[in-house]
Amino acid sequence: MSSTRTDVDSVAAARAAFSRGEPVLIHDAADREGEVDIVYPAQAVDPDAVRRLRNDAGGLICVAIDDAVAEAWGLPFLADALDHPAAEAGHLDYDDRSSFSLPVNHRETFTGITDDDRALTIRELGAAADAAAAGEFDDEDFAESFRSPGHVTLLRGAPDRLADRQGHTELGLALADAADREPAVVVCEMLDGDTGGARTPADARAYAEREGLVYVEGRDLVARLD
Repeated sequence: MSSTRTDVDSVAAARAAFSRGEPVLIHDAADREGEVDIVYPAQAVDPDAVRRLRNDAGGLICVAIDDAVAEAWGLPFLADALDHPAAEAGHLDYDDRSSFSLPVNHRETFTGITDDDRALTIRELGAAADAAAAGEFDDEDFAESFRSPGHVTLLRGAPDRLADRQGHTELGLALADAADREPAVVVCEMLDGDTGGARTPADARAYAEREGLVYVEGRDLVARLD
């Protein structure tokens, strides 16, 4: 099988898996963060999924939302909202700016940190994003349903997605769009349990094979979904 054919198949497999609500492993790029994230459609996340993200990924569990949804909810970039000398919207070594927005909990959670609480917050964010995309969930609805600060960090996608930025936020949202899923995805970095550094793409691919999950390179998503 040629490498081109393999690339096409991995993207098709990722799209099919995502449409079924299954997680996909995405490597952004060696010259960017160089990390592999486990990515879920937000509405497919249950407590078992949060447990997988905690135990098998280990990074920060975030929900990336489409820019239009963030606009409907009036959500800022966190660096713009913070009035403190440490807050800086300037350049990172690997990108122009951070996509971090507010950290939230759903109002029906208790502390917000348990697997059940985070799963509830994430699923409700997915449902709310779907409603916002249809013009049915605005900033007032958001404030009635969610509170900040919380334990699920929101990431704001770039307006033109992969044409603007090619981070896990945009890669996941582009995959969700291609799979006809809600415009909200969970992303969590895979860390090495021994070194504490980023899990290598080779190790992440081996994990995907063991678990029966799809692994896809960001460059292939960009080439096929942009």
